[in-house]
Amino acid sequence: MGSHFSKCAGRLGGTTAAPMSTTVPHDRTETGSPENERKFKVYKIVLTGGPCGGKTTAQVRLATFFENLGWKVFTVPETATILLGGRVKFSELDTEQSYIFQRDLLATMHQIENTFFNQASAIKDRNVLIICDRGCMDPSAYSSPEDWQRMLKDLNYEEFDLRCSRYDQIAHLVTAADGAEKYYTLANNATRSEGVSHAMELDKRTRSVWIGHPYMDIIDNKNTSTFDDKVNKLIQVVCDRTGIRSGDRLAKDSKKRKWLVSAVDWKNFGKFEEFDIEHFYLLSDESNIQHRFRRRTQNNRSTYTLTSREYFKESKDSIETRMNVLSRDYNTYANMRDKSRASIYKKRRCFMYGNMYFNMDIYSDPLPPQANGNHLIFLETYTTVVKGTPLPEGSMPPFLTIEKEITGDSQYSMYSLSKYTKVANKNEFAGADKYKDD
Repeated sequence: MGSHFSKCAGRLGGTTAAPMSTTVPHDRTETGSPENERKFKVYKIVLTGGPCGGKTTAQVRLATFFENLGWKVFTVPETATILLGGRVKFSELDTEQSYIFQRDLLATMHQIENTFFNQASAIKDRNVLIICDRGCMDPSAYSSPEDWQRMLKDLNYEEFDLRCSRYDQIAHLVTAADGAEKYYTLANNATRSEGVSHAMELDKRTRSVWIGHPYMDIIDNKNTSTFDDKVNKLIQVVCDRTGIRSGDRLAKDSKKRKWLVSAVDWKNFGKFEEFDIEHFYLLSDESNIQHRFRRRTQNNRSTYTLTSREYFKESKDSIETRMNVLSRDYNTYANMRDKSRASIYKKRRCFMYGNMYFNMDIYSDPLPPQANGNHLIFLETYTTVVKGTPLPEGSMPPFLTIEKEITGDSQYSMYSLSKYTKVANKNEFAGADKYKDD
């Protein structure tokens, strides 16, 4: 790559690389005393990669995982999508206009990130994760070496700083066009126009510009039978780098298990994070498509997620994508509800017990139609211990009384519980059996 790339300490690696130090610089008084030493981490990660690598869904899943651990999470939107969504068309730009666009994109990205970095530095009571949808080296993949050097000079940026010291970790999600071709789609990004071969070329370009960052991980499509496997690989490498013990929750052959809880010793529950959850399903014109909207609230602050699932009848396979949406879109999606199903309301407690990570859902009023007036409580975790086999001794929280295991029992899925008995829906989701443990 010649002089286009600065040399940095470190190496390109996978999950086996040594965890990095996540200690942030100390806050000090003017006299230099460490009395204001920061006790919590601010960790900055870039999600990059080729088209249809899964960044949008992965960002949502990664954010949710760390929020459940009590971290504050900021998700920095992709600057290119914002600008291109404003009707900028490369086909209409001449050479100089293209340069100006890329330069301004870089400057805008830099400033947007700095805004989130400043917000993170002001939080003193918890760890903070900042997930950047692409980073400041990515524009160089779409520019000539000469234009890139010109950009750096015009903006007074140092390439070494952008690549090596600005972010704690780079996670490159390899395009589905390389190894997972049947899942490659243009549907989830209206500004995307790349074919398979071009997608693979862009993937190589975006990967190469980050070479030299001391903590770069490649999240490829090998040994992943589902997209969930790929997302789990991503979460695992971030856990590794931040020193979080995830147990076997993120192992490739890890599966969700689910139990019905009959009693809770609330006084001895231990440390947890609690969220108010609302789910509702949207109308769909096709029986192989399901859309579900979620509002997740803590301390009067909410996040909103749209989950879409597509079921393939021939292969009995399915894919799932998740997208963060804005609060102002809530009413729009609420007007698209599937009237044959009720909204689901529950409190979710997220906690660790030993080396196991658990979610406990407590269904709240108004109860779903098929709950038959019962305030159901479900416990779930991901583990490599197969269904029907007891967890290792000491793994099950002693403050919970388990009535029975309900893994794979469709009557306890949200989709089944939400169903109104007397209201018909001609397009029942054909892939419901794939998600019996929702």
